[in-house]
Amino acid sequence: MAPKGGTACFLLIVGCGALAAPPQNGCDFKDVAEKMMRKCQNKGYDAPDMMQLGTIFNYSDFPMAERNSERSGSLVSSVLNVLYSVTPDEVNETVRIHTHTHSQILQPPLIQKNKTWNLKNLPDVLRLMENSSVASACYIQAFVAPLCWKTLTTRNDDNMTADEYDALLRAAKPALQNMPFTGTDLPTDVGRGPNLEEIMEMLLEVYDASSEDQRTQVVRWVKEQITQKYFNCTTRPPSDPRSMPMESCELSVKWLNSEALTMMGPYVSRLATEDVNSSPDKQLCGFFHSAKFQHTMSSISNINPSLGRTFLQKFQECFRGEQEFAENVDKLGILACYYSPAADLSPDISGRLLSELNTCDEFSNPKITKLKKRLVKSVMSNTNATEAVGRLGRSVALLSPKQLSEIPDKQLKEFLKNMGLDVQWTRGQQRAVVTKLLCSECADVPVEELVDLQSVAGVLPSRLLKRVKSIPPQNEGLRNLTMRMKKAQLVAVLQGLLGEMVPSELVQKLSGPLLRRLPLNQLEEANISSFSSLDTVASKVWSMPQAAFLAKQMHEQKKFRWRPYSFLQGVTCEMIDKVADNDTQDMAQAVTETSQLLSKGQAGCAARKLFATKEKERADYFKTITQEEMNNISTYLLLHLPPMKVRNLPASVCPAFLDKMREADLSSLPQRSPSRPALTQRALRCLVEAPGVSGPSAADVRRLGPLLCELPPFQLLAVAPEVLNASLRQMAACQHIPRGHTADTIQLVTQTFGDPSYWSAETMEAVGPLLLLDDNATSGLPYKSWMKDVLYSLKSGMPHPSNALRRKLFDLITDTTPNAGVASSDDKEITVDLIEELGKDNVYWTHTQLAGMSNETFLTALETLGAVSDYRADQLAVLSKRATEAFGPVSQMTESEVMQMGCITRGFSNADLQRFPFSLDALEEIAKCGWNDSQMQPVWRGVSAHNNLTAQHLGAVEMVALSRFICGLSSTELQQLNVDAFKDAVGSMDGVQCSSEVTQQMRRIAVSAFGKPDSWTEARVSELGNIIAGLNSTELASLDPAVFSFISTFSVPLIQHLDALSVVQVEALGPDNAAMVTSEQRASLSEEQLAALERAETGSPDQTQRSGQSGTPSLSVEGISAFVKPFLLLLTGFLLL
Repeated sequence: MAPKGGTACFLLIVGCGALAAPPQNGCDFKDVAEKMMRKCQNKGYDAPDMMQLGTIFNYSDFPMAERNSERSGSLVSSVLNVLYSVTPDEVNETVRIHTHTHSQILQPPLIQKNKTWNLKNLPDVLRLMENSSVASACYIQAFVAPLCWKTLTTRNDDNMTADEYDALLRAAKPALQNMPFTGTDLPTDVGRGPNLEEIMEMLLEVYDASSEDQRTQVVRWVKEQITQKYFNCTTRPPSDPRSMPMESCELSVKWLNSEALTMMGPYVSRLATEDVNSSPDKQLCGFFHSAKFQHTMSSISNINPSLGRTFLQKFQECFRGEQEFAENVDKLGILACYYSPAADLSPDISGRLLSELNTCDEFSNPKITKLKKRLVKSVMSNTNATEAVGRLGRSVALLSPKQLSEIPDKQLKEFLKNMGLDVQWTRGQQRAVVTKLLCSECADVPVEELVDLQSVAGVLPSRLLKRVKSIPPQNEGLRNLTMRMKKAQLVAVLQGLLGEMVPSELVQKLSGPLLRRLPLNQLEEANISSFSSLDTVASKVWSMPQAAFLAKQMHEQKKFRWRPYSFLQGVTCEMIDKVADNDTQDMAQAVTETSQLLSKGQAGCAARKLFATKEKERADYFKTITQEEMNNISTYLLLHLPPMKVRNLPASVCPAFLDKMREADLSSLPQRSPSRPALTQRALRCLVEAPGVSGPSAADVRRLGPLLCELPPFQLLAVAPEVLNASLRQMAACQHIPRGHTADTIQLVTQTFGDPSYWSAETMEAVGPLLLLDDNATSGLPYKSWMKDVLYSLKSGMPHPSNALRRKLFDLITDTTPNAGVASSDDKEITVDLIEELGKDNVYWTHTQLAGMSNETFLTALETLGAVSDYRADQLAVLSKRATEAFGPVSQMTESEVMQMGCITRGFSNADLQRFPFSLDALEEIAKCGWNDSQMQPVWRGVSAHNNLTAQHLGAVEMVALSRFICGLSSTELQQLNVDAFKDAVGSMDGVQCSSEVTQQMRRIAVSAFGKPDSWTEARVSELGNIIAGLNSTELASLDPAVFSFISTFSVPLIQHLDALSVVQVEALGPDNAAMVTSEQRASLSEEQLAALERAETGSPDQTQRSGQSGTPSLSVEGISAFVKPFLLLLTGFLLL
């Protein structure tokens, strides 16, 4: 142990090493320091001056003229070096001179020379820092924290007392919240036992902000620390450069005891099931019965089904039977999501379990809802409607519409007010609540009362919303009220408010969905340029048409500022190109901070402008770029670096480059961009060129981040088996795998993990997403007890589950004879429980099965069946017949019954459609049901008759409420539409898709309202949506090239005259729109137009040669050689493993 006060010398010696050592797998402390200092800068804090720095580091005797070479190695110099790279314009002249004079402070020779520095111990530094101004402390902490963490991760505690180690931990804590740490960034050896607990306490504080992969790395690190210290073995594979010189641990090593479980807290959600299974029962039961268990399980928001079930089973074994276990269900937390009680529970226990199941709401597993309803039934068996609200809590939302109508008004209103938007209701429940609580005969309802109904706002009648004349004192209430409203409802509220307020007042007072529905013509009247301050306007969240309007107006009036405002989504490439060189960095930072709003084309334009500005500083900027310069370019823009420049990046920037690639989001880069393979190739070369690397480890592969998803599978064949295994597990999280790689990737998965028929649940969870890329493999999955839950879990993370996966789940749910395989089940009884569990997947019932459903089941589950939008004609024929049998002929059906039927109404004849009592407020919902063009006019006839509507009297609310059914108006009726109402409505009709004939007629209305197309702006084109597809060839060719990237992506496939565009116009489509061009449209284009389309789709303006259409960028022979070369080099090393 070092003597008391030894921290000073120890910290500085190690700190010097940290400053000198080039980062390999871990984070560079200087990068983290710069990131944290930028946060201080963004908060408006001024950089500290020399006196402040000298006070904190006990360096008040810091006269510039008296420094010698020994003194130049101080921490103050290092702080200044980082500080100046972040705030070059803010540090004073003294600081700037000092930083320039000692810029070589971070070079190894100078650091190695200075082994001892005169500095107080760390606790004193921390105390002085805490007593400094907030601004100064922020910058100093930004330097001290990552340096202390680097010290902890590169040295053991042999030279420190316990107090000194604690001081290091306390100082390092802020760094963890600002670094993408992995297992390689955690201490190799924590030394004393208490140190592990202390570090875990710190890691628990960043649990919520960490990724799933980071959490897994923490668990593996804890296991390695425990096995090394107590079992004298290592869990790391031999290929891992951090492997200790000791034997490998047995798979069954019993390292997981109650102390480790308690120490890890919610990180236990990333344990391997074999670790839990091998843990002694006594240890697990000790954890289960501890006070920490309930808190731990309640802190976990997600856990894999296999681990959840294993924990639950082990927990149950700690009790003397089902009844004793049931008494403890209120301690289960996340584990309750996997509990299926065999017998009915008492009302009291059912209520306690219901509270635990609230954790499972986001799991998208219909089995949970089924269990909740069963528990609600149990609770209600021992209570009445008056007591239900208090007993059920949030589970009141599981009561039937009839049960809701029996709850006293006062209690129901109080429940809605308290729960706000936290409760999800079905349409039927919403209608029951609104019918009960709203006065049907009242002309007006105070807006404050409507705000209390925010969770059921989706069914509030538009006629009532038109009468909203004021904004409640709490503006947040109106925003919440509108969060779940449909388009027509929002337009209705706006119409009411516009009757009492001028647009300029609304613009300043509104926010949220309501503001984003304000039409452009009203935004123009607001005359925003006359506002005394534009800050309140600029900081609001705008729709795309609004953003384009604001960006153009501010730019033309010289009021545009590059700040992270939502209207940046409306900037054009021309605006970006005109940015002055000295403002380019502000532009780059602003677009980076609003990256989620910008298109791929806008990102590419911003990147090209930044790169061009950099190359004005140095012609060979990217050939000679430094680490610091690399760090100053955001990852978001760096991804767009042209392939040649990527290939020429110097090896010295590899650490920074790999750190950026690890955290990269490739969604901003066109899928066929040539930069994708170039970035992947350069990352591989960086791994190969790293000193001392004989072959990539699993940690190296993690450094590739999403670039791993771009690798051709054959290149993974060269790595060590454990690295291949880890690579495929990492690839399971890929958001995109090139289409050309899919088959080979799946083959590699089956070669590595074996036949999927014999996979365990853990393997399916780990690499199942890759297997599910193949429909045949998905359909061939076996019937296993755990399969359904695992597939539900995997499906919940997919934005668009495949038809094969939906069908497989249907088969697993409905087939009760798994040993018989997939057999015909037309005689399978359809129950309400099955229908509710299947949800949208009820589409897979055969028409014979649907015909055999009982009338009671049909009526009880009607709303669920009516929500399915993609029924076949034979299914609709059966369901519409069932509806007639249940309700009588169409002429006798009520508006409420028709609303329950939903998409089933599509199965009726055109004659019946004209007689349906369609509610105008219900049309926006059923418009998504897959209607054909021939049904538009009959529905319009039925709607107009039932609601007493005529074309010439349609207002903006009615036009929007009609949704797609406005396509049913005749050409004469379309000509009768009120132009002013159309102006207010068209921005909210953006998703309406009519036949080409009707779209052309609607184009005439747009011309009458907004003038000839050659005068349409980016904002106007964006607002008009699919109406753009109705332009004839002359009108389309007359559009300004700048507007083409603002055409809705959904409109592009509908354009019939794409061949009328010039080469410049085609290229102006941008990557997003170019990718939507259909094969039929491509067939009509000339070679020049196709070349322009290729440049647009790949985001490569300088590209002159078309590449293949496989969905992945093609490489030249030279590119392929360079791409394969890194792995050819690696293969030599791998053959020696």
